[in-house]
Amino acid sequence: MALLSLGINHLTAPVDIREKIAFAPEQMSHALQELLGIPAINESVIVSTCNRTEIYCDASSDCRAVITNWLTAHHGIDDEGLSPYIYEHSDQEVARHLFRVASGLDSMVLGEPQILGQLKDSYDQARGDNAVNSILDRLFQHSFSVAKRVRTDTEIGSNPVSVAFAAVSLSKQIFGNLNELHALLIGAGETIELVSRHLKSQQIGSITIANRSVDRARLLADQIGAEAVQINAVPEQLVRADIVISSTASQLPILGKGATESALKQRKHRPIFMVDLAVPRDIESEVGKLQDIYLYTVDDLKTVVDENLRGRELAAEAALEIINLEVKTFDQWLKTHQSADHIRQLRDGAELIKKQAIEKALAQLKHDVDAEQALQRLANEITSKLMHKPTIEMRKALQNEDSDRIQLLKSLLTPDPH
Repeated sequence: MALLSLGINHLTAPVDIREKIAFAPEQMSHALQELLGIPAINESVIVSTCNRTEIYCDASSDCRAVITNWLTAHHGIDDEGLSPYIYEHSDQEVARHLFRVASGLDSMVLGEPQILGQLKDSYDQARGDNAVNSILDRLFQHSFSVAKRVRTDTEIGSNPVSVAFAAVSLSKQIFGNLNELHALLIGAGETIELVSRHLKSQQIGSITIANRSVDRARLLADQIGAEAVQINAVPEQLVRADIVISSTASQLPILGKGATESALKQRKHRPIFMVDLAVPRDIESEVGKLQDIYLYTVDDLKTVVDENLRGRELAAEAALEIINLEVKTFDQWLKTHQSADHIRQLRDGAELIKKQAIEKALAQLKHDVDAEQALQRLANEITSKLMHKPTIEMRKALQNEDSDRIQLLKSLLTPDPH
């Protein structure tokens, strides 16, 4: 029995390689069944995200080369084209790697939590396809509990390390509760989409999305329950805004000092928190000099993100200590589980010898062989078969002068005086 894993990720392979061996959700069931069709493989889980493709197996032998060949054949690519990028693990190193992945220590963004959900989806898929049994079930369940412990006992996920998350976190620090506030988001690209989702998770009161393409703004607004307006409506929308976060590709500022002063007067100088995530800037620098305006640029947040990343790196050291302990725990369970299988196989072998000897003795009795003679033959048959392999091993040990093995075999074959 061997616990195996192999794969590629963002650290070992460029995106053009990663996309070649990614598994679409609709391919997963078929791929799992193909893997289970390999004679040595007992269980398997396939993890496939934009940053990694990994295969986890419980196998009766070391079949990593076979799995690699299957992976390349399945995707129709050349073995040599993949081999420089692939990594492999076995036994307890499989557990160590998976625990690191589940805890976010192997992610592009250190400590990010999304991978844990992706691992759970992969595990559920494999379980639904009957590709998981006792070993991988225990391994993945253990990885989920390790990830939970790492997040509970360390600061790995407490500090934002994306500017979108940092912007929302900073607004929460300034205002506290956001559920009675209104946010004006300028732009409708990926960064603003992330900002909008972080704001929704913090239960922001309401959101308006302003964009040059109002259709694009409406598409995002419909997803999060917000309002969409044209970008030229920003000055009038500013009056309602407690939070303004902007990220567009405009080459000229969208929001200036005059429009902001006018909005402040109408707001009776209720403060506005502004974050300009654009390069070049969307908000004129002079706006930051106005009283009741708290303006942060992408560089300001970058400093926060870098400090938080250093904090996560320190937390990662503590997380590794937890993982090392949990790997030992899993390894002890695995060895106990494997020893039970070996003992069962040993007993099954002895049981087969006994069954065959009894069948032969009964056949002799049916042919009027003397009962005492039949019993003598039965005992000789069982003794001969049980002693055959240990005798061969004892001869080898004696030839090699392997004293430890000799002593072990003698202890096994010496009758218990009790």
